[in-house]
Amino acid sequence: MGVVTPTNKDVLAFEGLHLYHSGVSNCSQRVRIALEEKQLPWTSHHLNIFAKEHITPEYFGINPNGLVPTLVHDGKVIIESDDIIEYLDINFPEPSLRPPEGPDREIMNEWLHRATAIHLKAVKTHIYEKRVRGQMSQSAEQRAQYEKLQTNESLLEFHRKSNNDGFTQQELDEARAVLDQCFADLEKELGERDWLAGDNFSLADIAWVPLYFTMDVLAGYSFNGLDNVAAWAKRIETRPSYKTAVLDWWPEQMTPLKSETA
Repeated sequence: MGVVTPTNKDVLAFEGLHLYHSGVSNCSQRVRIALEEKQLPWTSHHLNIFAKEHITPEYFGINPNGLVPTLVHDGKVIIESDDIIEYLDINFPEPSLRPPEGPDREIMNEWLHRATAIHLKAVKTHIYEKRVRGQMSQSAEQRAQYEKLQTNESLLEFHRKSNNDGFTQQELDEARAVLDQCFADLEKELGERDWLAGDNFSLADIAWVPLYFTMDVLAGYSFNGLDNVAAWAKRIETRPSYKTAVLDWWPEQMTPLKSETA
C-alpha cells in the first residue's frame, strides 16, 4: 500500500484524518466519496492546482510526486487514490466497501488497478488536451520549480509535453482508444449487474464514477449508446456522498464542456 515517509515532518504530528485534495481532481473525488460513505470526520487541506499550490517544497515533502490526493492518518502518509480508499476500508471497515474474499473481490481489484493504470496515458492526456492544458500551463519560474522538485520521470515528460507543443495525434488517438475500450467494458459489465463488483456499491464504483463525471463534464466525452453506464451513474448520483464529495467541491468556473458527437 502506498505509505511513504515524508520529509516534511510537520505532518507526523497530525491526529485523525487529514486530506490534501483538489476539487477538480477525479482522484481526490474518490477519496472524498469513501470518506463520506463511511461518515468519517476529516480535516481538509484543499490545494488549488490551477494556482499551482501543490508545487511547493512543503507539499513535495509530503507527497514526493506532488500529486493530489494525499491522506495523512495519525501521522501516517498514504498516496495514490486506489491505495487510500482501500486503506480507509481496511482501517474503518464499517460500512464495508469491498465484497467478501472471492471472485467479486478479484473483480473489484481488477477495476481498481485498471483505473490507476490508465490515469496518466489516457485520462490525464485526454483531459489536458480537451480542457485544461492552457489553464495548467506553468510559467518559466513554476516550470523551473517543478523540475527541481519532481523526480518522477513520467510526470516530468507529461508536463513538458503539456507545456510545450502538446501531445502528438498518435498519443491522443491512443488515449481515446483506451478510454473507449474501458467504457465499452464498463457498459458490458453493467449489463449484468447494478454495480461493478458484486451486489453492492463498492470501491470499484468509487474508482470509476469520478472518471465518468470528469470525462462528461470536463472533457465533453460522449457517452451516447452507453445506456448501462448512464443508468449506473444515475444510481450513484442519488447517494448523499456524491453531492458532498463531488458536486460541493467542484469549482464554479469549470462549466461543462459540450459533448462530442458520437
